[in-house]
Amino acid sequence: QVQLEESGGGSVQSGGSLRLSCVVSEWIYSSYCMGWFRQVPGKEREGVAGIDSPGSPSAPDYAESVKGRFMISLDITKNTLYLQMSNLKPEDTALYYCALDPGGGYCPAGKDDYRHWGQGTQVTVSS
Repeated sequence: QVQLEESGGGSVQSGGSLRLSCVVSEWIYSSYCMGWFRQVPGKEREGVAGIDSPGSPSAPDYAESVKGRFMISLDITKNTLYLQMSNLKPEDTALYYCALDPGGGYCPAGKDDYRHWGQGTQVTVSS
């Protein structure tokens, strides 16, 4: 069973930066989508960013709320998915999750039907 483990969350002031990491226990899919999501208690989960497996011509996709501030990347040599977050705002405060789904080819930020999910890492941004 593939396991995903996030880290890198924490508390920062508005305008600060954080880098989230998501380590994948094993690569069992030749093509796949990976994504970052966030959720605030009482609200629906929001897709933040999506990325296709290496070699895909598709560019990463981002939610409008984070475009220009967040960047998703994948280092398969380290089995790790990243989310670099800059210019953080209080409204970015949430529990952030990573996810993995076989198939690839089209990995929009709004894709939500992922097969594997991590447990989440908390990000808190103070004003």
